[in-house]
Amino acid sequence: MLTALGLDAAAESVYRAMLTDPQGGVAELMARLDRPEDEIRDALDVLSELALVRPSAEREGSLRAVSPDIGMEILMARQQAELAAQQQRLEASRAVAAQLIAEYADLRPAASSPGVEQLIGIDQIRDRLARLTRDVTTEVMSFAPGGAQPEAQMRASRPLDEQLLRRGVRMRTLYLSSVRNDQPTVEYATWLAGLGGQVRTVPDLPTRMIITDRSTAVIPVSSDDTGAGAVLLTGQGTLTALCALFESTWAGAQPLGEAAPRDTKGLSPQEATTIALLAQGHTDEAIAKRLGVSQRTARRIATDLMERLGARSRFEAGVRSVQHGWLPSAPN
Repeated sequence: MLTALGLDAAAESVYRAMLTDPQGGVAELMARLDRPEDEIRDALDVLSELALVRPSAEREGSLRAVSPDIGMEILMARQQAELAAQQQRLEASRAVAAQLIAEYADLRPAASSPGVEQLIGIDQIRDRLARLTRDVTTEVMSFAPGGAQPEAQMRASRPLDEQLLRRGVRMRTLYLSSVRNDQPTVEYATWLAGLGGQVRTVPDLPTRMIITDRSTAVIPVSSDDTGAGAVLLTGQGTLTALCALFESTWAGAQPLGEAAPRDTKGLSPQEATTIALLAQGHTDEAIAKRLGVSQRTARRIATDLMERLGARSRFEAGVRSVQHGWLPSAPN
């Protein structure tokens, strides 16, 4: 009956037996359920991992089953945290699909693939981007992950950005929220906005990406080494998906000139993203990379959130986040 909540049949039967006979030990459970000792102990391990049994304060060395109302709340919260993590993974699936196209193209460099052009090395990537920006007529949309942007890169971009904006090209750029703490990046974005460019921030971006005129996209083969290679995508279906990804991300982003809002639970966008990543089991290193911050900063954010939740582990933080409404509940 409780398999839908993540409890297998053996563990459920042991849990029910412990509720019926709170004083019984392993021997009594073996006799009552007619199961071998190893199965009983495996079931107790499962129940302990799920926090459905706890050490008894009255009988040293023994376990007791938590009451059903608390136990079911724990199972429901765990399932809701897993559903929230799955929802986050689904949100990123469109970008992963585009990345897969890039990796597939990299594995077949000699193959002729309509809608996919492979770019090898930083020089070839820069040359192709230069031609694209020279030929663009209406719009440039960009994802710029990685946190604070290099000052030399921003200085080099200014003449071309100014030229495009004076030609009437619409420019929209999405940075990570962490750039709000980097003065050179803020100054560059302010300068860009003064010429008509638009800059917004989000806590997390799936990959670096540039789309021109909604007809051509360039994404790196590897997000870890954007200079190693990239692919230029022109397929109509692929561009439709990537433009939709940009628009949905843009709609939920915050203009850089405005203070990042907090939600009804008092969480900043960066904190809300960190909670979701914690619930998915990401390490401090992975969270830091996604947020564009140092590992020390990522660890501080995670620690602060766990303290606010009163959680002693990252799994418990995920459960308590659902209970506090910080993560979505399971759909009805």
